[in-house]
Amino acid sequence: MLSHLNKYLKKTIITIFVSLIPLTVFSEEKNTNLIETKWTFNGIFGTFDRSSLQRGYQVYTEVCSGCHSVQYLSYRNLSEKGGPEFSIAETKAIASQFEVEDGPNNEGEMFMRSAKLSDKFTKPYPNVEASTAANGGAYPPDMSVLAKARAGGADYIYSLLLGYEEAPAGFELDDGVYYNKYISGNKIKMSEPLFDGIVEYTDGTDSSKKQLAKDVTAFLVWASEPHLESQHRIGFKTIVYLIVLIMLVYMSKQKVWSRFNSKPEEEDEEIFDKVEKVITKYEGEDTKTFK
Repeated sequence: MLSHLNKYLKKTIITIFVSLIPLTVFSEEKNTNLIETKWTFNGIFGTFDRSSLQRGYQVYTEVCSGCHSVQYLSYRNLSEKGGPEFSIAETKAIASQFEVEDGPNNEGEMFMRSAKLSDKFTKPYPNVEASTAANGGAYPPDMSVLAKARAGGADYIYSLLLGYEEAPAGFELDDGVYYNKYISGNKIKMSEPLFDGIVEYTDGTDSSKKQLAKDVTAFLVWASEPHLESQHRIGFKTIVYLIVLIMLVYMSKQKVWSRFNSKPEEEDEEIFDKVEKVITKYEGEDTKTFK
Protein backbone atom coordinates (compact mmCIF):
# COMPACT_ATOMS: atom_id res chain seq x y z
CA MET A 1 0.00 0.00 0.00
CA LEU A 2 2.88 2.32 0.78
CA SER A 3 4.38 1.79 -2.69
CA HIS A 4 1.02 2.59 -4.31
CA LEU A 5 0.75 5.82 -2.29
CA ASN A 6 4.27 6.83 -3.32
CA LYS A 7 3.45 6.25 -6.98
CA TYR A 8 0.23 8.28 -6.64
CA LEU A 9 2.03 11.24 -5.06
CA LYS A 10 4.77 11.19 -7.70
CA LYS A 11 2.17 11.09 -10.46
CA THR A 12 0.30 14.02 -8.90
CA ILE A 13 3.49 16.11 -8.64
CA ILE A 14 4.43 15.40 -12.26
CA THR A 15 0.91 16.25 -13.45
CA ILE A 16 0.94 19.62 -11.67
CA PHE A 17 4.36 20.62 -13.01
CA VAL A 18 3.44 19.57 -16.55
CA SER A 19 0.28 21.67 -16.30
CA LEU A 20 2.44 24.71 -15.53
CA ILE A 21 4.26 24.50 -18.87
CA PRO A 22 2.85 27.23 -21.16
CA LEU A 23 0.99 25.82 -24.15
CA THR A 24 0.01 27.56 -27.37
CA VAL A 25 -3.73 27.25 -27.94
CA PHE A 26 -3.38 27.45 -31.69
CA SER A 27 -0.18 25.39 -31.92
CA GLU A 28 -1.36 23.43 -34.97
CA GLU A 29 -2.62 26.51 -36.78
CA LYS A 30 0.17 28.93 -35.90
CA ASN A 31 2.11 30.30 -38.84
CA THR A 32 5.76 29.61 -38.08
CA ASN A 33 6.80 32.39 -40.51
CA LEU A 34 5.41 35.17 -38.30
CA ILE A 35 7.71 37.89 -37.03
CA GLU A 36 8.53 36.88 -33.46
CA THR A 37 9.01 39.73 -31.01
CA LYS A 38 9.95 39.85 -27.34
CA TRP A 39 6.79 41.21 -25.74
CA THR A 40 6.97 42.55 -22.21
CA PHE A 41 3.62 40.97 -21.33
CA ASN A 42 4.64 37.39 -22.17
CA GLY A 43 5.42 34.86 -19.45
CA ILE A 44 4.16 34.44 -15.92
CA PHE A 45 5.94 37.61 -14.78
CA GLY A 46 4.96 39.61 -17.88
CA THR A 47 3.67 43.19 -17.55
CA PHE A 48 2.50 45.81 -20.00
CA ASP A 49 4.63 48.81 -20.91
CA ARG A 50 2.42 51.74 -19.85
CA SER A 51 3.97 54.17 -22.33
CA SER A 52 3.54 51.67 -25.17
CA LEU A 53 -0.13 51.16 -24.27
CA GLN A 54 -0.77 54.90 -24.26
CA ARG A 55 0.92 55.27 -27.63
CA GLY A 56 -1.00 52.23 -28.89
CA TYR A 57 -4.27 53.86 -27.89
CA GLN A 58 -3.24 56.94 -29.87
CA VAL A 59 -2.53 54.81 -32.95
CA TYR A 60 -5.85 53.02 -32.57
CA THR A 61 -7.74 56.31 -32.22
CA GLU A 62 -6.05 58.08 -35.14
CA VAL A 63 -5.70 55.14 -37.54
CA CYS A 64 -7.87 52.15 -36.66
CA SER A 65 -11.00 53.52 -34.98
CA GLY A 66 -12.42 54.83 -38.25
CA CYS A 67 -13.25 51.23 -39.25
CA HIS A 68 -12.65 48.94 -36.25
CA SER A 69 -14.45 48.97 -32.91
CA VAL A 70 -13.40 47.73 -29.46
CA GLN A 71 -16.93 47.31 -28.16
CA TYR A 72 -16.06 45.56 -24.89
CA LEU A 73 -13.87 48.36 -23.54
CA SER A 74 -15.19 51.26 -21.49
CA TYR A 75 -13.41 54.60 -21.24
CA ARG A 76 -12.87 54.02 -17.51
CA ASN A 77 -10.66 51.03 -18.38
CA LEU A 78 -8.04 53.46 -19.69
CA SER A 79 -7.39 54.67 -16.14
CA GLU A 80 -7.50 51.31 -14.36
CA LYS A 81 -4.47 49.48 -12.97
CA GLY A 82 -2.86 47.10 -15.41
CA GLY A 83 -3.73 49.18 -18.46
CA PRO A 84 -2.55 52.44 -20.05
CA GLU A 85 -3.19 54.06 -16.65
CA PHE A 86 -4.12 57.50 -17.88
CA SER A 87 -5.02 59.79 -15.01
CA ILE A 88 -8.73 60.26 -14.22
CA ALA A 89 -8.57 63.80 -15.60
CA GLU A 90 -6.93 62.59 -18.82
CA THR A 91 -9.47 59.79 -19.20
CA LYS A 92 -12.40 62.16 -18.74
CA ALA A 93 -10.89 64.45 -21.35
CA ILE A 94 -10.53 61.50 -23.75
CA ALA A 95 -14.13 60.40 -23.22
CA SER A 96 -15.50 63.91 -23.68
CA GLN A 97 -14.14 63.96 -27.24
CA PHE A 98 -16.76 61.39 -28.29
CA GLU A 99 -20.54 61.54 -28.46
CA VAL A 100 -22.91 58.73 -27.56
CA GLU A 101 -26.63 58.34 -28.04
CA ASP A 102 -28.71 58.53 -24.88
CA GLY A 103 -32.33 58.84 -23.91
CA PRO A 104 -35.16 58.99 -24.20
CA ASN A 105 -35.57 62.46 -22.71
CA ASN A 106 -38.74 63.89 -21.15
CA GLU A 107 -40.19 64.24 -24.62
CA GLY A 108 -39.46 60.63 -25.53
CA GLU A 109 -36.70 61.44 -27.96
CA MET A 110 -33.14 60.13 -28.15
CA PHE A 111 -30.34 62.67 -27.95
CA MET A 112 -26.55 62.89 -28.24
CA ARG A 113 -24.26 63.74 -25.34
CA SER A 114 -20.56 63.67 -24.51
CA ALA A 115 -19.29 60.26 -23.44
CA LYS A 116 -18.59 59.53 -19.77
CA LEU A 117 -16.16 57.14 -18.09
CA SER A 118 -18.85 54.47 -17.77
CA ASP A 119 -19.66 54.47 -21.51
CA LYS A 120 -18.35 51.86 -23.92
CA PHE A 121 -16.02 52.93 -26.70
CA THR A 122 -18.03 54.45 -29.52
CA LYS A 123 -18.43 52.40 -32.70
CA PRO A 124 -17.55 53.73 -36.16
CA TYR A 125 -20.72 52.22 -37.66
CA PRO A 126 -24.19 51.63 -36.20
CA ASN A 127 -24.37 47.99 -37.32
CA VAL A 128 -22.59 45.24 -39.25
CA GLU A 129 -24.45 45.96 -42.49
CA ALA A 130 -23.39 49.60 -42.48
CA SER A 131 -19.74 48.73 -41.82
CA THR A 132 -19.73 46.09 -44.56
CA ALA A 133 -21.30 48.45 -47.11
CA ALA A 134 -18.81 51.19 -46.28
CA ASN A 135 -15.82 48.88 -46.80
CA GLY A 136 -16.58 47.35 -50.18
CA GLY A 137 -18.29 44.25 -48.81
CA ALA A 138 -15.58 43.42 -46.26
CA TYR A 139 -16.49 43.52 -42.57
CA PRO A 140 -13.84 45.18 -40.35
CA PRO A 141 -13.73 42.87 -37.32
CA ASP A 142 -14.15 44.17 -33.80
CA MET A 143 -10.74 44.39 -32.14
CA SER A 144 -11.82 43.69 -28.55
CA VAL A 145 -10.62 40.09 -28.59
CA LEU A 146 -8.69 40.04 -31.86
CA ALA A 147 -5.40 39.08 -30.20
CA LYS A 148 -7.02 35.98 -28.68
CA ALA A 149 -9.10 35.07 -31.72
CA ARG A 150 -6.21 34.88 -34.19
CA ALA A 151 -3.62 32.10 -34.27
CA GLY A 152 -0.31 33.61 -33.30
CA GLY A 153 -1.87 36.35 -31.15
CA ALA A 154 0.36 39.40 -30.86
CA ASP A 155 2.89 38.09 -33.37
CA TYR A 156 0.12 37.64 -35.95
CA ILE A 157 -1.21 41.20 -35.60
CA TYR A 158 2.30 42.68 -35.63
CA SER A 159 3.29 40.64 -38.68
CA LEU A 160 0.09 41.46 -40.54
CA LEU A 161 0.62 45.20 -40.08
CA LEU A 162 4.14 44.89 -41.50
CA GLY A 163 3.35 42.27 -44.14
CA TYR A 164 2.17 44.49 -47.00
CA GLU A 165 4.29 44.33 -50.14
CA GLU A 166 4.07 44.14 -53.90
CA ALA A 167 2.45 40.95 -55.16
CA PRO A 168 4.89 38.53 -56.83
CA ALA A 169 4.82 38.11 -60.59
CA GLY A 170 1.85 36.07 -61.75
CA PHE A 171 -0.14 36.60 -58.53
CA GLU A 172 -3.55 38.03 -59.45
CA LEU A 173 -5.33 40.56 -57.26
CA ASP A 174 -8.83 41.95 -57.75
CA ASP A 175 -9.54 45.67 -57.49
CA GLY A 176 -9.48 46.84 -53.89
CA VAL A 177 -7.52 43.76 -52.74
CA TYR A 178 -3.94 43.95 -51.44
CA TYR A 179 -1.11 41.49 -51.04
CA ASN A 180 0.01 40.55 -47.52
CA LYS A 181 2.47 37.73 -47.00
CA TYR A 182 1.27 36.88 -43.49
CA ILE A 183 -2.46 36.49 -44.05
CA SER A 184 -4.02 33.24 -45.21
CA GLY A 185 -4.25 33.29 -48.99
CA ASN A 186 -2.08 36.45 -49.10
CA LYS A 187 -5.12 38.56 -50.01
CA ILE A 188 -6.60 41.28 -47.83
CA LYS A 189 -9.15 44.03 -48.48
CA MET A 190 -7.77 46.39 -45.85
CA SER A 191 -5.28 48.78 -47.38
CA GLU A 192 -1.93 49.26 -45.66
CA PRO A 193 -2.77 51.29 -42.53
CA LEU A 194 0.66 52.27 -41.16
CA PHE A 195 3.44 54.40 -42.57
CA ASP A 196 6.42 56.14 -41.02
CA GLY A 197 5.30 59.33 -39.29
CA ILE A 198 1.57 58.83 -39.90
CA VAL A 199 1.04 59.46 -36.16
CA GLU A 200 2.87 62.12 -34.20
CA TYR A 201 3.39 60.70 -30.74
CA THR A 202 2.63 63.10 -27.92
CA ASP A 203 5.59 61.78 -25.89
CA GLY A 204 8.06 62.46 -28.70
CA THR A 205 8.82 58.81 -29.51
CA ASP A 206 9.98 58.19 -33.07
CA SER A 207 6.88 57.02 -34.95
CA SER A 208 8.48 54.54 -37.32
CA LYS A 209 6.26 51.97 -38.97
CA LYS A 210 7.61 49.19 -36.74
CA GLN A 211 7.12 51.26 -33.59
CA LEU A 212 3.53 52.08 -34.57
CA ALA A 213 2.80 48.40 -35.23
CA LYS A 214 4.36 47.31 -31.94
CA ASP A 215 2.48 49.87 -29.85
CA VAL A 216 -0.95 49.26 -31.36
CA THR A 217 -0.41 45.50 -31.08
CA ALA A 218 0.35 45.84 -27.37
CA PHE A 219 -2.81 47.94 -26.96
CA LEU A 220 -4.93 45.31 -28.72
CA VAL A 221 -3.48 42.52 -26.53
CA TRP A 222 -4.40 44.56 -23.45
CA ALA A 223 -7.88 45.21 -24.90
CA SER A 224 -8.43 41.45 -25.20
CA GLU A 225 -7.08 40.77 -21.69
CA PRO A 226 -7.30 43.94 -19.57
CA HIS A 227 -6.70 41.95 -16.36
CA LEU A 228 -3.69 40.02 -17.66
CA GLU A 229 -1.26 41.34 -15.04
CA SER A 230 -3.53 40.47 -12.11
CA GLN A 231 -4.07 37.01 -13.60
CA HIS A 232 -0.30 36.54 -13.76
CA ARG A 233 0.00 37.48 -10.08
CA ILE A 234 -2.79 35.13 -9.06
CA GLY A 235 -1.29 32.33 -11.16
CA PHE A 236 2.13 32.75 -9.53
CA LYS A 237 0.63 32.72 -6.02
CA THR A 238 -1.35 29.59 -6.91
CA ILE A 239 1.76 27.80 -8.13
CA VAL A 240 3.64 28.66 -4.92
CA TYR A 241 0.67 27.50 -2.83
CA LEU A 242 0.47 24.18 -4.69
CA ILE A 243 4.19 23.54 -4.32
CA VAL A 244 4.06 24.23 -0.57
CA LEU A 245 0.93 22.08 -0.22
CA ILE A 246 2.54 19.16 -2.05
CA MET A 247 5.61 19.37 0.18
CA LEU A 248 3.47 19.39 3.34
CA VAL A 249 1.37 16.45 2.16
CA TYR A 250 4.46 14.48 1.22
CA MET A 251 6.17 15.12 4.58
CA SER A 252 2.97 14.22 6.44
CA LYS A 253 2.76 10.97 4.51
CA GLN A 254 6.38 10.15 5.36
CA LYS A 255 5.75 10.88 9.05
CA VAL A 256 2.62 8.73 9.24
CA TRP A 257 3.94 5.74 7.31
CA SER A 258 7.29 5.73 9.09
CA ARG A 259 5.50 4.09 12.06
CA PHE A 260 4.91 0.95 10.04
CA ASN A 261 7.84 -1.37 9.47
CA SER A 262 6.74 -2.56 6.08
CA LYS A 263 9.14 -5.14 4.69
CA PRO A 264 10.55 -4.59 1.22
CA GLU A 265 9.01 -6.53 -1.64
CA GLU A 266 12.18 -8.65 -1.92
CA GLU A 267 11.77 -9.95 1.66
CA ASP A 268 8.09 -10.71 0.99
CA GLU A 269 9.09 -12.85 -1.98
CA GLU A 270 11.67 -14.76 0.11
CA ILE A 271 9.05 -15.55 2.79
CA PHE A 272 6.63 -16.77 0.13
CA ASP A 273 9.27 -19.06 -1.35
CA LYS A 274 10.01 -20.60 2.08
CA VAL A 275 6.31 -21.29 2.74
CA GLU A 276 5.96 -22.84 -0.70
CA LYS A 277 8.89 -25.17 -0.02
CA VAL A 278 7.41 -26.31 3.31
CA ILE A 279 4.06 -27.07 1.66
CA THR A 280 5.80 -28.98 -1.12
CA LYS A 281 7.80 -31.04 1.44
CA TYR A 282 4.68 -32.23 3.26
CA GLU A 283 2.56 -32.67 0.14
CA GLY A 284 0.79 -36.05 0.12
CA GLU A 285 1.31 -36.76 3.86
CA ASP A 286 -1.38 -36.92 6.48
CA THR A 287 -2.59 -33.44 7.22
CA LYS A 288 -2.42 -34.22 10.97
CA THR A 289 1.35 -34.36 10.73
CA PHE A 290 1.55 -30.92 9.17
CA LYS A 291 2.40 -28.28 11.73
